[in-house]
Amino acid sequence: MNSKKQELLSWVDRDREMLIAFFQDFIRCRTPNPPGDTIAAARHVRAVLDDNKIDYRIISPHELMPNIVATFDGGSPGRHLALNGHMDVFPVEGEAAWSQAPWGGELVDGKIYGRGSADMKCGSTASIFTFIYLNRIRRQLKGKLTLSMVSDEETFGPWGARYLSEHHPEVFGDCCLNGEPSGMNTLRFGEKGPLWLRFHVQTPGAHGAYTHASKSSNMIATEIIGEIAKFRDLPVPDLGNLESYITSASAEIDGEYGVGAAAIVRKVTVNPGFIQGGVKVNMVAAACMFEVDIRVPNGLTDKDILPRVQAIVDRYPEVTYEVIISEMPAWTPPDNEMVTYVRENAKALSGIDPVPIISLGATDARLWRYKNVPAIIFGPAPRGMGSLDEHVPVEEFFHVVKCHLASAFDYLTA
Repeated sequence: MNSKKQELLSWVDRDREMLIAFFQDFIRCRTPNPPGDTIAAARHVRAVLDDNKIDYRIISPHELMPNIVATFDGGSPGRHLALNGHMDVFPVEGEAAWSQAPWGGELVDGKIYGRGSADMKCGSTASIFTFIYLNRIRRQLKGKLTLSMVSDEETFGPWGARYLSEHHPEVFGDCCLNGEPSGMNTLRFGEKGPLWLRFHVQTPGAHGAYTHASKSSNMIATEIIGEIAKFRDLPVPDLGNLESYITSASAEIDGEYGVGAAAIVRKVTVNPGFIQGGVKVNMVAAACMFEVDIRVPNGLTDKDILPRVQAIVDRYPEVTYEVIISEMPAWTPPDNEMVTYVRENAKALSGIDPVPIISLGATDARLWRYKNVPAIIFGPAPRGMGSLDEHVPVEEFFHVVKCHLASAFDYLTA
């Protein structure tokens, strides 16, 4: 291994306690989205950048959702690498069911617990300290390095990376390294596309015993959800060589994301994530609103889905719907340069060669891919992500930090 790279990795070992403390305090900054307030987390990130005398910009189109951007130039011309992470996290549902406080950042039995630990304050910490360490040797690097620590990722909202994409494209560079969850056995080179729909059902309503007097909005909603659920059986075009990458990694996908994950990578999935209808049990519901999260696999787009949705809705005059979000599936060539660096460094550090995969969830990395900029994701496993007892093993945390640092170094010295 390159001696300078070894020196960089030794700094991580030297700073072990400081890095753990930063990560824990990052988790303790409550940033559930909604509502998406990341002021406390941004203050935490700014403090460590200030301590290391790093200049940065605050780009804040929404007063509660700041984005932090820092950039430095290397000592000679070269390419521009972007490190991207987000500060907002999923909300917590049912805190009492957690074995550890969801906002506590507690270190228990070698694991750091808390909402956002895996998604994605571990990976964001890796990006932040990769930038800090490489800034110290910037004169020995080629090109440019940019850190973007953003808000508003969990809802794919307009105030985070999307805003930077539209108004500050200079931060996107020539390649992106992102620390969203992947697990040590996989890295993500592509992802499915989210299609979120909101439906409104309106009927006259009636007394609960007078079911002859009005259709039930709730019953109509369940019928529509049942019809949309059948989309999981839609045929998906064969992607040729890309298909083999996906099928050959089935064991690793199930290992990191849970048994059954590999089977739905190439399927349309449907989740009615929010339903609100009726006012009491003995009334026929007059109004129902529900939202459906459809994940579109690579090879299909919303144009394959929305006409089918419209055909269903046309059978129900009581129903209207709108598109909340529609994002295209996207991928980076799985044999690109950054994939090679991440795999080589991961194997050197742990003995594990992470397999390139298409992921189930969507991330801000898609915005780089939409610009034809390669974007690679390598981070911790999604243990408890969006569920209970989200956590990251300490050694996995350090593996992610070191792998990002080494891979960014390789890119900026090639």
